[in-house]
Amino acid sequence: MELRELTVTRREGTGKEVAKRLRRQGLVPAVLYGGSAPEVLTLNTIDVIKVIHGREGSATLLNLKFKDGSGGSTRTALIRDMQFDPVTDKLIHVDLQEVSMDRAITVGVPVQAQGEATGVKDQGGILEMILREVQVSCLPRLIPEKITVDVSALKIGDVLTIAMLTSPEGVRILNDPGQAVVTVSPPMAEEVAAPAAVVEAAPAEPEVLTERKPKPEEVEAPEAARKEPKKEAKEAKK
Repeated sequence: MELRELTVTRREGTGKEVAKRLRRQGLVPAVLYGGSAPEVLTLNTIDVIKVIHGREGSATLLNLKFKDGSGGSTRTALIRDMQFDPVTDKLIHVDLQEVSMDRAITVGVPVQAQGEATGVKDQGGILEMILREVQVSCLPRLIPEKITVDVSALKIGDVLTIAMLTSPEGVRILNDPGQAVVTVSPPMAEEVAAPAAVVEAAPAEPEVLTERKPKPEEVEAPEAARKEPKKEAKEAKK
């Protein structure tokens, strides 16, 4: 692994107010662990971003160079943790872990798939990375940038496990050998919309007609009509 240089400064004072003041100046508070006691430091935020740029996983090997000239220029450390503001996403704190170049350490290393799985290319499946980082044990100088896994032979339903990974010489993977790393899942079935239920219209009930009562004039009219011919007959005799 490439050893990246990072300039650090010993910090005077601790607490929230000190940290806020440092951040306003473009600096970030840090703590270095691994010695006889934790050391409080100050880092340049831009320098830290440059150091971690393009890096995945938790393994970034650093050569700490103290700005005041104290502490030696060959102290080696790893970035153990970084905290970011949940709203602004700005870096607000860094934890460093001092390491010895002749003593094995445990770090996280990213896993990267290589090739196109048969199950994806020929069967329309979906490649799923179940585990994106593995824990390895090795000397600091042997920390790999990543562990590559060839997925070309995977078909739908196949699962590649930790036991099938090949690690570089001097690097031991600590994860459970049976733990799944990558698989090819069947294509997602298209949802078929259920046919809309046909609601049959109920037959219209026949309209009930109520008997209409005749109007008074309609009742008297026939009687008047019956009397009219008798009047005409009398006039004819005359």
